[in-house]
Amino acid sequence: MRSAQEPNRNGGLMTPSPRPRNQSQFQSTVSVQKNRRFNILILVVRFATFCFSLASAIFMFTNSRGSGSPQWYHFDAFRFVAIAAAIVALYSLFEIGASVWEISRGATVFPEVVQVWFDFSHDQVFAYMLLSADSAGTALARTLREIDTCTANNAFCVQSDISVALGFAGFMFLGFSSLLSGFRVVCFILNGSRFHM
Repeated sequence: MRSAQEPNRNGGLMTPSPRPRNQSQFQSTVSVQKNRRFNILILVVRFATFCFSLASAIFMFTNSRGSGSPQWYHFDAFRFVAIAAAIVALYSLFEIGASVWEISRGATVFPEVVQVWFDFSHDQVFAYMLLSADSAGTALARTLREIDTCTANNAFCVQSDISVALGFAGFMFLGFSSLLSGFRVVCFILNGSRFHM
C-alpha cells in the first residue's frame, strides 16, 4: 500500500484527493438527522411504556372495593403485577430522562459503552419481568372467574383484567424498545459507536 506522499511514476508527489466539502457536510447533516429521528423514536416508545405501565400499576393499586370484597394485595399474582408495573414505570421514567438528555445534549448520561449495555440489559430484564407478572395475573384472573368470585365482585375482576391488559401493552412497547436498544448494541459492536451511520 502506498503512503500518501509517495512519488508516482512521473516523479510528482501523490496526495490523496480531499473529499468535497459540501458532500461531507451533507453526509454529516443526514447522519445527524437520522440519529435524531432514531432517538426521538426511542423516546416515544419509552414514553408509551411509561404510560401503560403506570396505568397498569394505578389500576391494580386502586383495586379495592370495601371490606367484604377481595383486595388485590390478598393475591400473590396481583401483587406481582402491581409491583412489576411500578418498577417498569420508574425505569421508563429514568430512560425518558436519559433520552431527553441525549437528544438535547448529544451525549449519553453514562459513558457510551455503559449506556448501550445498560439500556439493552435492563430492557431485557424488565420486559421478561413484566411478561411473567402479567402471565401470572392472567392465570389468576381466569381462576377467579372459574370459582365464581367475579359474579359477586365483577368490578374487582374487570379492574384486574384492565390492569393486566395495560401491563401487556407496556410489555409490547418495552419489547420494541429492547429491539431498538439491541440494534444500538449491534451498531456499537460493529462500528464502535451506538449510531448506525
